[in-house]
Amino acid sequence: MSRAHKYERDHINTDEIIPARYLNTDDEKELAKHCMEDLDGDFVNKVEQGDCIVAGDDFGCGSSREHAVWALRGAGVKTVIAGTFARIFYRNAINNGFYLIESPDAPSKINDGDELEIDFKTGLIKNRTTGKDIKFNPLPDFALDIINDGGLLEHITKSR
Repeated sequence: MSRAHKYERDHINTDEIIPARYLNTDDEKELAKHCMEDLDGDFVNKVEQGDCIVAGDDFGCGSSREHAVWALRGAGVKTVIAGTFARIFYRNAINNGFYLIESPDAPSKINDGDELEIDFKTGLIKNRTTGKDIKFNPLPDFALDIINDGGLLEHITKSR
C-alpha cells in the first residue's frame, strides 16, 4: 500500500526534486534529507517508505541528474505517477532501478493522501480511498528486468 503525495502542477523540475546546492554527494540518505524541499519544505517529514508522488505533465524536466532519482528513492518513494515525464528523467529512473508510472488519467483520479495499491506487472492502480481503478500501460519486460535487477549496471553485470 502506498500513500499519495499529490502536487497539482506540471513541469516539476529536477532542481525542485533535489536542489543543485546538494549535488556534492551521491549518498541517497543524505540527498533524501533535501528531497522536494524547494517545492514542499515539509515533504521529508510526511513521506514514508513505499509512498508515491502524483503530479501533472513533464515531471523531471530540467537538468539531467541522476541525483533526482537517488533523492526520491532515498526518501522512500516507491514510484512517481505523472501524466508524462521528461524523457531524460524517465530513462534515468529506469537505469537506476526506479519504476515510473505514466498515465494521463491518474493525476485527476488520485487525491493527496489517498491509499493506493499498485500492480506494476498488470498496469493497475487500485485507489483504496475512492474505490476507483486506474489502468496504465506497464513497462515492457526489458525495462522491468533492468528495474528488478536494481538498475542498468546491475542488469549488465548479472547478464554476463
